[in-house]
Amino acid sequence: MSDTLLTKREAGVLTLTFNRPEKKNAFTHAMYEAATQALKQAEGDAEARVVLLTGAGSVFTAGNDIGDFMEHPPAGEDSAVFRFLKALVDAPMPVLAAVDGPAVGIGTTMLLHCDYVVATERARFHMPFVQLGLCAEGASSMLLPRVAGYALASELLLFGEPFDAATALRAGIINKVVPDTSLHEVAAERARTLASRPAEAVRVTKRLIREPLRQRTHQVLATEGSEFIQRLGSTEAQEAFMAFMSRGRK
Repeated sequence: MSDTLLTKREAGVLTLTFNRPEKKNAFTHAMYEAATQALKQAEGDAEARVVLLTGAGSVFTAGNDIGDFMEHPPAGEDSAVFRFLKALVDAPMPVLAAVDGPAVGIGTTMLLHCDYVVATERARFHMPFVQLGLCAEGASSMLLPRVAGYALASELLLFGEPFDAATALRAGIINKVVPDTSLHEVAAERARTLASRPAEAVRVTKRLIREPLRQRTHQVLATEGSEFIQRLGSTEAQEAFMAFMSRGRK
């Protein structure tokens, strides 16, 4: 595995830690590849009963590393970011997430594919796709209205403004808000508890919950992905990305 994705397996829980704290755990092409590989390997690992996603330091993930993203833009459904999302959608074991600090872009939309999410009071969520001249991704255009309602989903996706943990809880993106000091203890306890349940019963129950929307989710991922790739080549997106990079160099 890449050193930017740490893996630890203990008591039936496979913890995947996004590990670029100096870059706010922003995702690179290599990180997507490593995360996808870890999820795929966990599918056939009887000892990996639960997967727990978290970020190093006090950050979940700042989303895509813009510089790396511009060097390795997604070009189709076989691109690293899309394969990672598909692996999340198809994961047969429960996927939990522990969110602290910023969860930007895919850092928020990936949570819609998790089965239990706990976040700190200081966690901040952000889906700035429209601001970057892009569009919704991660099947968020379908899943977010289902859990948050159309009014709130439209607000969060169209305005693309940051929102707090209380709003994420109201939107159905997360399950629980905890004090900053309790995050890892609570997430680990929930993960261990789920890992202690009869494994096949847990997997079957997750499949029954997720299966009715699985095919539709893959269809929306593909539709969004096609639109996203087209938007990447647009003048709006190019100007937004250049402005973002210029601010980063100041």
